[in-house]
Amino acid sequence: MAFLFRPAEKIDPRFVEAAGRLDLARSLYPDAEAPWLDLSRAAAPWSFPAPRLGDEFARGMDADAIAALAVLAAKTYRAPPSVEVVPLPGADAGLRLLPWLYRSPKRVAFLAPANAGLRAAWEAAGHSTAKIASIAAVGKADILVVDNPGHADGRIAAHAELAAALPALKRRDGLLVIDETLADTDDRASILPSVARLDSTVVLRSANAFHGAGGLPLGFAITSHPIAERFRAALGPDAVSAEAVAFGRAALADTDFAAEHRARLAEMGGKLEVALTHAGLRIAGGTLLFRLAGTDMPHSLFDRLARAGILTRPFPKLDALRFSLPRDDIDLARLQAALAAFASA
Repeated sequence: MAFLFRPAEKIDPRFVEAAGRLDLARSLYPDAEAPWLDLSRAAAPWSFPAPRLGDEFARGMDADAIAALAVLAAKTYRAPPSVEVVPLPGADAGLRLLPWLYRSPKRVAFLAPANAGLRAAWEAAGHSTAKIASIAAVGKADILVVDNPGHADGRIAAHAELAAALPALKRRDGLLVIDETLADTDDRASILPSVARLDSTVVLRSANAFHGAGGLPLGFAITSHPIAERFRAALGPDAVSAEAVAFGRAALADTDFAAEHRARLAEMGGKLEVALTHAGLRIAGGTLLFRLAGTDMPHSLFDRLARAGILTRPFPKLDALRFSLPRDDIDLARLQAALAAFASA
């Protein structure tokens, strides 16, 4: 069967804006091999075992349990004692709520490559946005948004560079927003253990990506800034479900799981890297959770894999696709076969 490859500019932008678009993939590729193998998400393919709940559902929200979760999160993430930890219904929800917590328009800079969907959220709230190539180019922005590690390539921004951007932001009563949702995979990334206060900074953490629990959104806003109270006021006391609270308290406390999980991720990540390089792709970045693979034909490769029922995350401007880890050797072999078919086409 002959395959017609789409030019790069024809990749549906919705695949670029967000991961996990299996609904869109099924619609555009109705004849793809089933079941779909979703390698588009920057998340672990194995999840922490969720605890069984009893009558927590019937009782409703438990303020003491939520407070205990916040204390545990502060300890797990080694946050300074001066900060507030606000549990969120997912870090992404917090990032998308943040633009609406400002009454006046702000100039918002995103360290490239930036999340297009997140930029759209700020623009929808009336703010202006721009991508910058380096933290030093923050210019006259009021708010700087940095994902650290980077969601596209896993790059880690130097803490000294982040600190250097703060004086200009402070002069404009601005805010440094650091998205650390992938920081569980690399202890070097988080700024939390190395700061005393976060007066002009908010750090977003997630219990989902590392613990493979995307269907049970749970995150945290960590800051000494008054934005913490705005988060609380906007979300109310019932922002986090009983199931998410129970999951978070169990997952964050299980240090043995975290150590074993990192070793398992590293092992499968090594296998994935070998498969990608064997297929002629260039490893352009990554974390324990994914590899960014460069190719001269990202559009064609994305299309061919999708036709084989394998969804990746395209980054056309980087000439690359992002591959999350296969769940097992069977899924890895399926990917290897699709890559081999593309290379021989």
